[in-house]
Amino acid sequence: MSKFEDLQKAMVAAMKARDKARKDAVSSIISDVKKVAIDSGCRDNIGDDLVNQVIMKSLKTVKEQIDTCPDDRAELKAEYQFRYDVIKEYAPAMMSEDEIRTMLTEKFSEVIATKNKGAIMKEIMPALKGKADGKVINAIVAELCK
Repeated sequence: MSKFEDLQKAMVAAMKARDKARKDAVSSIISDVKKVAIDSGCRDNIGDDLVNQVIMKSLKTVKEQIDTCPDDRAELKAEYQFRYDVIKEYAPAMMSEDEIRTMLTEKFSEVIATKNKGAIMKEIMPALKGKADGKVINAIVAELCK
């Protein structure tokens, strides 16, 4: 079963449970996925990579909403936090620091040997996009380039 189908089933379950907030959060992900799928021309065949990409973008957007929400708007902040928690349930697991370091030293040892941070990032980012936190990758690459 695809990740998109999982989201659709989760939305139906939330509707049956009369959990409006959860249904709205999952529904917004589904809507965003459909938009991106139509834009990329794969509306009939929505892959897990596309779903993960949209989920990560949604997660980032909601995190920014939480971070920029004024403290005196506690109700709104709680709503954003709930949405973040629901989206996080469907987000792909990120690689740990050790997993990233191992992958870089095993698969990208030649480019790392150049100590050219720009070339390294250009080479590794496509392989790690959506699988690892960019800040962690950047820190590890900086450490390896010393």
